[in-house]
Amino acid sequence: MFEKVLVANRGEIAVRVIRALKEMRIGAVGVYSEIDRETPHVREADEAYLIGPAVAAESYLAIPRIIETAQKAGAEAIHPGYGFLAENADFARACDEAGIVFIGPPPDAIDAMGSKTRAREIMAEAGVPIVPGATEAAADLGAARKQADEAGYPVAAKAAGGGGGKGFRVAMSEDELEEAFEGAAREGEKFFSDPRVYIERYLEDPRHVEVQVLADSQSNVIHLGERDCSIQRRHQKLIEEAPAPHVDEEMRARIGKIATDAAEAVGYRSAGTVEGLQVGEDYFFLEMNTRVQVEHCVTEMVTGIDIVREQVRIAAGEPLSITQDEVELRGHSIECRINAEAAHKKFAPAPGRITSYREPAGPGVRVDSGVDAGSEVTPMYDPMVAKLIVWDTDRELATRRMLRALGEYEVGGLTTLIPFHSAILDTDQWARGETCRDLLEDPKWLKSLTPSDPAAPGREAEEAAGGDAVERDYKVEVSGRLFEVKVIGEAPPVAAGGGASQAAGRRPPRRERTGGSGPSASSETLPSPLQGTVLKVAVAQGDEVAEGDLICVIEAMKMENEINAHRAGKVEELAVSEGGSVSSGDTIAVIR
Repeated sequence: MFEKVLVANRGEIAVRVIRALKEMRIGAVGVYSEIDRETPHVREADEAYLIGPAVAAESYLAIPRIIETAQKAGAEAIHPGYGFLAENADFARACDEAGIVFIGPPPDAIDAMGSKTRAREIMAEAGVPIVPGATEAAADLGAARKQADEAGYPVAAKAAGGGGGKGFRVAMSEDELEEAFEGAAREGEKFFSDPRVYIERYLEDPRHVEVQVLADSQSNVIHLGERDCSIQRRHQKLIEEAPAPHVDEEMRARIGKIATDAAEAVGYRSAGTVEGLQVGEDYFFLEMNTRVQVEHCVTEMVTGIDIVREQVRIAAGEPLSITQDEVELRGHSIECRINAEAAHKKFAPAPGRITSYREPAGPGVRVDSGVDAGSEVTPMYDPMVAKLIVWDTDRELATRRMLRALGEYEVGGLTTLIPFHSAILDTDQWARGETCRDLLEDPKWLKSLTPSDPAAPGREAEEAAGGDAVERDYKVEVSGRLFEVKVIGEAPPVAAGGGASQAAGRRPPRRERTGGSGPSASSETLPSPLQGTVLKVAVAQGDEVAEGDLICVIEAMKMENEINAHRAGKVEELAVSEGGSVSSGDTIAVIR
């Protein structure tokens, strides 16, 4: 077994891996960028090293620097976590060449399954059902049109090296194919350095069901059952659960065999996930992720198997600690991704500093996080704050436990998906085990999740009080019952012994008036709702636009966000250009 392992990641997954290493009595080496010096994963590591500036390409993606750091620290192995270099075959080869063990699959397996087209070809040759479509990349838009005609609309344009919802665009008709093709290529180049795109049939409302596999170097390959990850936005997962609510024992055995056959076909070793689409009783291979998944936790909760520990054991040459016959699914587990996003604003990223933080606890509750009070969720990386995972004896009870835990979770200073999760888990659609796509694509339902804004009444009180408004929090007892009350404005003093006391002896700084949180139909100025980089500008100064027309695309926190016209009119001013940066509140355009 290793004596020291470097964890080439950050945030919650770095903390998760470091904890597993400590339990195995293995020294944990952390790495960090300049912006991550004070983060929990750095404090949790036994030793930590600076690897570069905040830009991921110069730190967490800098292969030579990470290899050099591992050698300097005396680490015998590197665990990549997920994201960043986790599915990079060149990184795995660089580890081998440096005499360092890569805790993951062999480079050739990453190559085979990392290319979506190659993976589809291998699976088709092995007789595994795949979604109708191409098994090779389209050379250009003309070739993509031909692939789309053969697959039949609607189609998905997918980056050949993509994953995690990146490089995935949908074209409902031929008119939309060019934009989808270009968008998928752009994201493929940006996130995976691979602009190749292929076309497959888009299944409009399937269930996203994946199977967890483990394979060692002694030719043992097993599966740990399935997870349902159908609650998604922009083809990226938000809620996962195990076992899947619409998979019975017969289907579990069938898709489990598909997964283990896929792993054996490429000589797989380590933890991996075979993803598929379930349509009724049919199951189609989608892709294989050659790493530990974000949602591995729900499988751990229902099987009792530590997947990260198995990864480390496999990399050290040890056999699996369990056999297929010993795998047993018990109860039900649900995971909610607590992202810094505004669901009511089409899941726009909402970076910021966490002013206060309290995690839920109690029976069957687990939190995998990489933050605490004072942490900053920066636009430089993904928007995940934490993962909240619960377990109970069945799905209904697990849902109730999750709702209780969500109610206990406090993340001050940030807009998060906690209200979204609480709302969707309390719907009839969730109770029936539906994909909830009708809700996720309903602007009115998402808008109903708009949080109450204490700044709004504060602005009114500020104006009424001549600009000297403050905010105070009180605890008030009425007939023996305790209430928490927020007063904004010139609050009267509380008489001694009057049954109330100020809960927090602090006065938040006065809020500056900003004129509202977003543009209204009567406002001519369209402000940016977030900080990011302008990837595309769809209009020119002088163009006539209708309300809802695309103005530009802003990339922030690994997501592309479409900014649409808030009113009809003429673009009198255009303040952004492709490749430029914008901050939240900056003017994008003036439409009159």
